[in-house]
Formats: sequence, structure tokens, C-alpha cells
Amino acid sequence: MAAVSLKKGAKVDLTKGRPNLKKVLVGLGWDINKYDGGKAFDLDAAAFMLGANGKVTDNLDFVFFNNLKDPSGAVQHMGDNLTGEGEGDDEVIKIDLSKIPAKIEKIDFTVTIYEAVERRQNFGQIENAYIRIVDDETGEELIRYDLGEDFSVETAVVVGEIYRRNNEWKFNAIGSGWQEGFAALVRNYGVDV
Repeated sequence: MAAVSLKKGAKVDLTKGRPNLKKVLVGLGWDINKYDGGKAFDLDAAAFMLGANGKVTDNLDFVFFNNLKDPSGAVQHMGDNLTGEGEGDDEVIKIDLSKIPAKIEKIDFTVTIYEAVERRQNFGQIENAYIRIVDDETGEELIRYDLGEDFSVETAVVVGEIYRRNNEWKFNAIGSGWQEGFAALVRNYGVDV
């Protein structure tokens, strides 16, 4: 079965019809275009585990290159890719749906540009950005969302989220850009910086 290819704003069931789906891999990828500023591009994927109020319940619910696993062990970042070179996923976050604490209602996935302001970099210089959800046990790609080229000055993007509804998990393709960068993004999610 082919992966469901989504447009911005689309929502799709993840576990409904797949009762055995427990472990998923969230792959994020991108390519650099139109850039000759002499500094490397370092994009960073992160996951924010959010309660009903849309905020983290604890700073450790922010999983990224400096905090590779949340306390429950449900969300694990597989490590920072400093260049984004090569084919396939640039960064990977693994999720065990069965371990996500009941207080967590959704997990947002973001990509930010490290030191974007200092390096004069933004998402207008990125192309072929995507998020995909893969069944980690079978390797089957379930969902793919290609972000397209509708960013210019943004330095952070909320790519998508999985969320709990009636004991099922769904995926929402968000694709929302932020100009204020990393610090504003994490504050928005209630992380103390």
C-alpha cells in the first residue's frame, strides 16, 4: 500500500485500521538550495510532547539534540545531522505509541535552523523538505508530507504533529513557519529557556 501523500492542513488517521501499530519512525529531510554564504546549514529536528493546553508538562518533554529521550522513553531523537547531505532522512525521531504518557495529547515536530540569524539563513534557502511517518517494525512508509516552497524568511517550521483522539493517533500536516526562530518557538511550547 502506498503512503498517503498529504497537503498542508490535511489530517489522517494513523492507528485506526492499524491496531498493531506501536512503533513509528518520524523521518525529516531537506536539501539546501540557492545559498553561497560560506557557512554550513545545520537544521535541527525536535519533538515537543504536549499536554491538553498545548504546552510541555516538563522541560524534558522537549526532545532534541541536547535531550535525546523523554523520561517515559516514548520519544527518542536519533542524533543531530550537522550538514543535511546525502539521500533519505536527515534526522529521525522514533516513537513508541504504547509508552506515551496519558497526559500527553499531541507531539509536534519542528525543524529549526541553528544560528539562523548569525549565519543569515532561512527556509527560503531550503528545498525538498518533508516529514514522513514509517511503521518502524515493517519499514512501510505510512504518511508523507512534502512542505513545498512556500517559505521565505522563516527560521523555524512546525512541520506536523501526531495527536490523540478517542484513543486513536492521527497525523496533522501543519507546515507553519516562524520568523522569530528557535527561542521563540520553544517558549511558545512552554519550555523554560
